[in-house]
Amino acid sequence: MSEKNEEGKRAARDRLVQQREQERARERRRRTMIVSAAVVGVLGLAAVVGVIAANSGGKGNKASGSGPAVAPSGATGKDSLAIRVGADDAPSTLTIWEDFRCPVCAQFENAFRDTIHGLQNSGQLKVEYHLVTLIDGNLGGSGSLDAANAAACAQDAGKFSAYHDILYRNQPQETDDAFGQSSKLIELGGKVPGLDTPAFRSCVKDGTHDTWVKKSNTAFQNGGFQGTPTALLNGESIFPKKGSEPITAANLKKWVAEANKGKQPGKVTPSPSAS
Repeated sequence: MSEKNEEGKRAARDRLVQQREQERARERRRRTMIVSAAVVGVLGLAAVVGVIAANSGGKGNKASGSGPAVAPSGATGKDSLAIRVGADDAPSTLTIWEDFRCPVCAQFENAFRDTIHGLQNSGQLKVEYHLVTLIDGNLGGSGSLDAANAAACAQDAGKFSAYHDILYRNQPQETDDAFGQSSKLIELGGKVPGLDTPAFRSCVKDGTHDTWVKKSNTAFQNGGFQGTPTALLNGESIFPKKGSEPITAANLKKWVAEANKGKQPGKVTPSPSAS
């Protein structure tokens, strides 16, 4: 009788152990799904941000920017609304529409910065940046507009790329309009060697390129894009559609290599870097 009791107890313990293992396995699968969805959703969130902001008109609260559009030095593309980084004759072009207050834009830039710079520095890729002010329209403030104007001021000094990266490395919380303060933008300019000059300070404080930035934002809204960041490699979105390859550093390099097959790299001119 005691042996049967012992066997019964062992069987109950075994069932309990098996049940706990099954519960742990379910929890591991659940966590894996959550993490996977989060990774995929990082850039998918951009569409949500963009749609909400686009519905607000993307105008922000700043009263300036009503004069003629003053494009920054070297601006290119239709209506001179793009700032190009990389060799002009690079065989592939990555077109990026982004907002300096947009957290998903920062996630994209911080994740792919080294890969993009490497492709630029080897003459494989040029990037054409279009600056957008969606978050100002959605949350109020003028940080998107002011940061974009400051970046255009940095372009006037030939230091757009370095300042662009500094802004994303130091991006405040989305609801914090710190970029709406000229003093903050000038302070960050001090991290780029040679940028903090009287001309740069005046350009930032005066909003020299505000109307140009607003014109760029209007072009974005009229372009039928879903949100920021929008990134197009030779006109095709690099953000994955269902069932397609995910966007990774390795895949971006592969896509550029495939697009450039049989083509010569561009002639690269070194650009200044941030401190």
